[in-house]
Amino acid sequence: MMNIWGFVTAAVLLTLMPGPDILFVLTQGMTRGWRAGVVFAAGLCTGLVAHVTAAALGISVLLMSSETAFMALKFAGAAYLLYLAFKAFRARRENHFRVDAGGGVVGKLYRRGILMNLLNPKVILFFLAFFPQFVDEKAGQPVGQIFLLGAIFIVQAFVIFSLVAVLAGRLARPLMSNPRVALWVNVAEAAIYAVIGVSILFA
Repeated sequence: MMNIWGFVTAAVLLTLMPGPDILFVLTQGMTRGWRAGVVFAAGLCTGLVAHVTAAALGISVLLMSSETAFMALKFAGAAYLLYLAFKAFRARRENHFRVDAGGGVVGKLYRRGILMNLLNPKVILFFLAFFPQFVDEKAGQPVGQIFLLGAIFIVQAFVIFSLVAVLAGRLARPLMSNPRVALWVNVAEAAIYAVIGVSILFA
């Protein structure tokens, strides 16, 4: 039997650690409300499905073995985040604390979450280092084990991200009514995108 509870404990602790994904969810919850944060979290976790599949089928290993492909992914991820930083900075004086009920903004946030996750090479490195530690070679079916671990990781990540989004949205609502506070929160969002975008280049 795989050490499922050990995996869950490690996964929860790692998800709660300050990192790009939880910072992105926190930022969306603060600047656009908890619904936006949950939608964004759903996008991030959808991107994790692709990463789990790639890790289980060995695609991630192939990508890592190609310096050209890995560098292309790093530059694409960094460029996308720097683009989002530029857009966030331009819109720093706007208050985005509501999500369009018609689905336009919701769909955009969901797709943004997917892209930001898929274009982050650090997720590939993390999965390749983390999952094998909990695969039981004697039990066989390593691919199936990785898919199971991946499903568990995605579920707990979505639950935690959603809770963070709700908490951030509830706490930020009264603060975002102040234009000065809203301005600095939006600037902080742009700064987070920029810093993480640059950090991807050094993955």
